Amino acid sequence: MRTVTHPALGQVELPDLLHALSDPVRLNIVRCLARDGECACGSFSVSVSKSTLSHHLKVLRQAGLTQTRPDGTLRLISLRRVELDERFPELLESVLSCR
Repeated sequence: MRTVTHPALGQVELPDLLHALSDPVRLNIVRCLARDGECACGSFSVSVSKSTLSHHLKVLRQAGLTQTRPDGTLRLISLRRVELDERFPELLESVLSCR
């Protein structure tokens, strides 16, 4: 399994976060993570192919919204909510409350 890198909190930029959140599929993934907590890569119910889902998860990770950790053969995804709330107070809450 390849090593997954995450941007340091100081490298996370608002335009990158907003771009990542601008896609409906990625926003749905973030909402699922906010609701359910840590999830396995394949557990998201989105209507895209596996490769497209992997791309969306990569965009979220590279923007600094999520972190990925290995657990045996699984990769578990979670929101970096506490860290993001420190750097961008109320951003995630505002985005998640919009419908």
